[in-house]
Amino acid sequence: MTLLNRADSDFFIVSTNVCPYCFKAKRILDGQRLSWTDVNVQNDRELRMEFVAMTGHRTVPLIFDLRGDEPVFVGGSDDLEVYL
Repeated sequence: MTLLNRADSDFFIVSTNVCPYCFKAKRILDGQRLSWTDVNVQNDRELRMEFVAMTGHRTVPLIFDLRGDEPVFVGGSDDLEVYL
């Protein structure tokens, strides 16, 4: 996905406007002083379905670690806590 490759941050988050877990994930990353970029798929069903196809996960947030050579799919906010 080109969005992942263009992000200039430590993590990439797929989110929506009203997702408390998305806000939680961003707070976790802020607390660790890790940068993040997000894309809001609230009103973009096609983009959301691209991420569903890529990850197999239908819920947000979808969090990717961009610090290595290739993006790593972390999972959701609970997965992020364990991951870090």
